[in-house]
Amino acid sequence: MSAKSAHSNSVRPENSAGSVTPGVAPRLSGIDTWVFDLDNTLYPSECNLFAQIDVRMTGFIANLLGVDKEKAFVVQKRYFKEHGTTLRGLMDNHGIIPEDFLSYVHDIDVTAVDPNPDLASALADLPGRRLVFTNGSVPHAQRVMDRLGISHVIEDVFDIAAADYHPKPRLQTYERFVSHYGINPKSSAMFEDMVRNLTPAAELGMTTVWLRSCYSYGALDHRAESVHYEIDDLVSFLKAQHGG
Repeated sequence: MSAKSAHSNSVRPENSAGSVTPGVAPRLSGIDTWVFDLDNTLYPSECNLFAQIDVRMTGFIANLLGVDKEKAFVVQKRYFKEHGTTLRGLMDNHGIIPEDFLSYVHDIDVTAVDPNPDLASALADLPGRRLVFTNGSVPHAQRVMDRLGISHVIEDVFDIAAADYHPKPRLQTYERFVSHYGINPKSSAMFEDMVRNLTPAAELGMTTVWLRSCYSYGALDHRAESVHYEIDDLVSFLKAQHGG
């Protein structure tokens, strides 16, 4: 059993007030496109996969700027908060070649991610299209999906290169994503561990699902009106969509 599937599911319906109430996951109606973030969403944040990426981003910046790792980490997180991703901040402020950065920071050990046949089954049984929308790269996404055992049930990956390196949560990137696949936002559901990335999705009319995790920046810029459902267990929520 994966770390996420070990949690009990909790759901907060749209516009409800107060604390999250544990309960049975609802079945969403009229959804024909299912959109998933990758890191810390399709695999448990407890895998600490992103911690490896974090270390490599810090190292990249330290080498680029000629500073120690402590100063590099400060720059890294400032760019992340101000620009949406560290990469965008480095592009805007230092003119780096994005492919160099992505290949370096994604050179990590993905064996921390366990195969998840329950997730693969839950995804396969969803009615409609299944897409990954990530601020990472296609090669990184492919390695992670192969490890999870879900590559065969995902139609496509829309990555940071497809977004012309303008990351979530920039609205223009969501509009580009919607146009690229010809999807109707009002019949789409988006799943994210970073709540700020759900705000543009909600603005476009998507149903939004926040997968809470132990990731320290997951709740950054939380806006309750942009979160229709909060969950702890992705697999259970997905199974509820087809009675599994």
